[in-house]
Amino acid sequence: MTDLLKSSLTRRTVLQAAAVGAVGINPALRAAVYAQGSDAPEKKEVKIGFIPLTDCASVIMASVLGIDKKYGVTIIPSKEASWAGVRDKLVNGELDFAHVLYGLIYGVHLGTSGPKKDMAVLMNLNQNGQAITLSKKLADKGAVDGAGLAKLMASEKREYTFAQTFPTGTHAMWLYYWLAANGINPMTDAKVITVPPPQMVANMRIGNMDGFCVGEPWGHRAIMDGIGITAVTTQDIWKDHPEKVLGTTAEFTQKYPNTARAVTAAILEAGKWIDASLANKNKMAETIAGKAYVNTSEDAINQRIMGRYQNGMGKTWDDPNYMKFFNDGAVNFPYLSDGMWFLTQHKRWGLMKEHPDYLAVAKQVNKIDIYKQAASAAKVNVPKDAMRTAKLIDGTVWDGKDPKKYADSFKIHA
Repeated sequence: MTDLLKSSLTRRTVLQAAAVGAVGINPALRAAVYAQGSDAPEKKEVKIGFIPLTDCASVIMASVLGIDKKYGVTIIPSKEASWAGVRDKLVNGELDFAHVLYGLIYGVHLGTSGPKKDMAVLMNLNQNGQAITLSKKLADKGAVDGAGLAKLMASEKREYTFAQTFPTGTHAMWLYYWLAANGINPMTDAKVITVPPPQMVANMRIGNMDGFCVGEPWGHRAIMDGIGITAVTTQDIWKDHPEKVLGTTAEFTQKYPNTARAVTAAILEAGKWIDASLANKNKMAETIAGKAYVNTSEDAINQRIMGRYQNGMGKTWDDPNYMKFFNDGAVNFPYLSDGMWFLTQHKRWGLMKEHPDYLAVAKQVNKIDIYKQAASAAKVNVPKDAMRTAKLIDGTVWDGKDPKKYADSFKIHA
């Protein structure tokens, strides 16, 4: 069958197969087309950087489960120490791809977060599942939510320190947005520092910060260790918000388009596997908790990926908007409006002096054509519209229609 595929499946055949989608071709045959046919990956082994966080799971599971081999590639996961390190290794080519912050890719593309280089977002890896943690010391004084924090900061004057994980990244934007929604200007009313995700809990334990925004399992870990409380989840800031992406350089997608498509398809299928059952989620938690990956206890991961939340003060609840990796394909499409939103916040907080051409930048970065090809290979539905609408915690609606007006509309800004 392999020889037959090699000799008979032309590029035209592959494109026809992609066009007919789920109805017209057997999924196993489709995968074989991509792995063995004329559109075979140019690079058979790829190095993908990741930070020890729950949302690296689809990258890890694509490798562990061998889904990557189905698409003709071998994923080599590479554990990285910080987002700045991920940025540098992507830019200089030490990493082929990375599990990476959405806003980091845009920051590099525009030169607002280090060396400027044309970048690419291939897919969203997950939605939701981050949190803002306040120290137990603040909680004991009534700062258990945004309103309580604002009241404490107004009555007990001192320098308050909050941590995010990268200046243009998602956690910085969730932290700033939430503080501002509660009347706190993160640029003038507080000190904001950058700390790598795995170091958040240790830094809070020794009193280096009053609060932090980070991905799981580190929010839950702070509760388990009795040093912090969950003040808000990021899905309460923006339901089904974009979070980590599969990022690479534009140069890589131009040089190795088939590889980019194959890796995207493999990770898409891995995300589908994770979300398919509770048993799969538990297997994922058990796997990524290991020393080679997140290096924490399994029980730090396996609660919040099921939507079982505790706030560290006795409250427990089931959140239907927990971290999703697939959700019938709704998670993974690289919406142009998602990328544009991060740019509006970069402008809001002074990371850019001038308004960019928001839509043009998003079209440059988000490789929707590659995603569609990968989705066809992985038998995943694609939304019709590249823009979507969301209502955020402060009541503002984002639809991508007038990004300049939106970016300038906030009372609290840099």
